[in-house]
Amino acid sequence: MEFELHSLGSALSVSMSYPLVILLCVGLLHQTARAVLMDKLADNKICGDAECSYVLSMATALDDFIAPDCRFINIKKGQIVYVYSKLIPEEGAGVFWSGSVYSDRYVDQMGIIGYFPATVVKETHTFVEDTVKITTADLDFYCD
Repeated sequence: MEFELHSLGSALSVSMSYPLVILLCVGLLHQTARAVLMDKLADNKICGDAECSYVLSMATALDDFIAPDCRFINIKKGQIVYVYSKLIPEEGAGVFWSGSVYSDRYVDQMGIIGYFPATVVKETHTFVEDTVKITTADLDFYCD
């Protein structure tokens, strides 16, 4: 009888773990399925190096900017923005730059890189004079 109860307990344990594994797998798939490739804002960009890892310039926000979707970052007036790339606009398109904000006033955006209109900032310091023109990739406009 004791052997039967132990076997029954093991069988229940194994049978209960399969739904848990399936649920875990579905959860992982759900997390990766959220990613979306958004429309390209431009076909080319200007960067300080081939990887766009160098900061081109530093700018000060002239006005607030509220991000319309996940490709963009929120910017508050007076905030310092580090510019990593400048999109080369198509005919009739807006001018967007990519950058990151750092300040004590808006901590939840610190270190996040995203796009913003060039018109909401004023460049205050240029770090890189020689730039590289690079074709944008779909991952440049990836949303998570």
